[in-house]
Amino acid sequence: MTSVSILFHDEDIIVVNKEADLLSVPGRGPEKLDSVYHRLTLQFEEVHIVHRLDMATSGIMVFTRNKPSLKHLQQQFQNRQTEKSYQAIIAGELHPATGAINLPMRCDWPNRPRQMVCYEYGKKSLTRWRIIEYVAGNTRVELLPFTGRSHQLRIHCNAMNHPILGDHLYGTAESQNARHHLCLHAQSLTFTHPVTEERLTFTSEPPF
Repeated sequence: MTSVSILFHDEDIIVVNKEADLLSVPGRGPEKLDSVYHRLTLQFEEVHIVHRLDMATSGIMVFTRNKPSLKHLQQQFQNRQTEKSYQAIIAGELHPATGAINLPMRCDWPNRPRQMVCYEYGKKSLTRWRIIEYVAGNTRVELLPFTGRSHQLRIHCNAMNHPILGDHLYGTAESQNARHHLCLHAQSLTFTHPVTEERLTFTSEPPF
């Protein structure tokens, strides 16, 4: 078992750069024990999960080392006082250069863990985008989620007919087979330190 890439840690928080295809927290069964959380517990006496990234998604996550810090950061996420930026490569050339997509989402229960757009029962889900560059007929794009629904960025890109390359849950056979790994990376996270109250920003370059 390899270690986790730790970007920063002190007595209250741990900021990591999660690799793709690694669970954020353990799943059911001993075969799904390996995760960012489990690896951190081998290095730190107390670790608490604040938020999650999909297993296939790489990038920045923050954990806490005590319960008061956990409560503080959870409230920031719930109150949308954090700032998150993702980078992705999506199929085809997206136009215009900037925009937003607002489609309500809910779990596709018969096909879990898949999510779906649902105007009747779905919860508000808003994503803004900014094109970075066009690459070989595809688009490298910055994605800014206003809400934090499960699979939100993957669903929204797919709903625009520009699925994320390497996404094996959504998209077309061509987009799914275009890359071995999901081209979605949490490249930036900004939040307020739970004790010092300093505004912190951590960044990480995408591996694709």
